[in-house]
Amino acid sequence: MSARPAVRPGGRSARVQESVHRAVRELQAEGATLTVPLVAARAGVTPSTVYRRWGDLQELLSDVAVERLRPEAPPEDRGSLRADLEHWASAFLEEMSSPAGRSYVRDALAGDPEGPNAGQCSAFARDQVEAILSRAAHRGEHVPDAETVMDHVVAPMMYRVLFRPGPLDAAYARELVATVFYRLMPLP
Repeated sequence: MSARPAVRPGGRSARVQESVHRAVRELQAEGATLTVPLVAARAGVTPSTVYRRWGDLQELLSDVAVERLRPEAPPEDRGSLRADLEHWASAFLEEMSSPAGRSYVRDALAGDPEGPNAGQCSAFARDQVEAILSRAAHRGEHVPDAETVMDHVVAPMMYRVLFRPGPLDAAYARELVATVFYRLMPLP
């Protein structure tokens, strides 16, 4: 587990985190070659503050990437489980397979050799899937368990994003969702 201290909401630590994260995002948008001293100067903190909190540049980039990968809103309600999953999976794939998304995923994993950031990113996707499944169950629909959706929709997408870069589209996302529905069908 990383040595990062917990962030107190509204405290100095939260202000430092926000200013450093903002500095990283701004410098990345400008195409700058990032260094801890450059980020610290932009954030108005000392390099030792950055090193003390994040350890090194890669851990900082990993932390920023995880925040960038956090969903901004709950999944959209399209009226049925299939429509909700197809819409969410298409949007998720579009975001993760974009150049920025691929970069965030790589950064999140590269600065996290022991795994908590990868687990956090997985939890973001799982929370979204569970919200979709819960909503469908409340509508009275037959729903798979979240692990089935993670294994048959999210996992193949992430494999392709990480290891087989190339065009990925909504049709691919819909095909993956179809495998979940195939698994839900009763056997004759």
